[in-house]
Amino acid sequence: MSQRPLDEPLHFSSQEYDDFCAFLQSSCGIDLGHNKQYLVATRVRRIMVSLQLTKLAQLTELIKKVDQRQVRQSVIDAMTTNETFWFRDNYPFEYFGNKLLPRLQAQKPGNTIKIWSAACSYGQEPYSLSMVVEEFNKRPGIKPLAVDILATDLSSAVLEHARTGVYDRISITRGLTTERKVQFFEAVDEDNWRLKSNVKHRVQFRPLNLQDSFYLLGKFDVIFCRNVLIYFSQELKTEILRKLHGQLNPGGFLFLGSSEGLTGVADLFEMVDCAPGLAYKAV
Repeated sequence: MSQRPLDEPLHFSSQEYDDFCAFLQSSCGIDLGHNKQYLVATRVRRIMVSLQLTKLAQLTELIKKVDQRQVRQSVIDAMTTNETFWFRDNYPFEYFGNKLLPRLQAQKPGNTIKIWSAACSYGQEPYSLSMVVEEFNKRPGIKPLAVDILATDLSSAVLEHARTGVYDRISITRGLTTERKVQFFEAVDEDNWRLKSNVKHRVQFRPLNLQDSFYLLGKFDVIFCRNVLIYFSQELKTEILRKLHGQLNPGGFLFLGSSEGLTGVADLFEMVDCAPGLAYKAV
């Protein structure tokens, strides 16, 4: 069988699209909704070419099979938006460093602070948090805080990359100041930089589907779950927010994306003005 050219348009029926979307939602919670046919066609084309498949229905049937975990993960990786950058939106990291870390130091002297970065993508968010901790610990008169950061994501591919702590020329410039680049990275070669161990060691990565139970993760003082709930249905958003509340210590803080809110769980949190954004304190 001759391979389908990568630039050949991928066409599929409405039923094929609906079946693919239904499986994607049931397996990882992503709700594509209507009129995203072009997005699907663009992101799965290379996979279908490599597998010599001609119909989206064939791919959907394949990824439903128990013994096709690798193909299924490749499809999920392709359909998951993993664009991110350092210190995204700035205010959550400023509030974390200037307000929360001093508060947690006073509230939990000598104890390890627990942070969770959910849907961490290639690691820029948890590593940004680790940089803030490093900067805080170097302030004059500050007793260094012990902080553990758990970073999770659905995609095994992005987690594998994040664990290396190596970023290319384009990634390293997105949201990162020159000062922080010099302070926290070392050059691997002319096109790649590696995080220094004092930032990298604080972060642990593990795979997690936000549809699954969080119970075994333990309790956290701060949770970042930003720019991921927008991809879920209303019901799943509410379920995830309730589970996130359950993983926070009393008075713990939750940070969401700038376009996300407390869908169905406003009674569980108190809004905190971080100017220009918001954080949510568990009640």
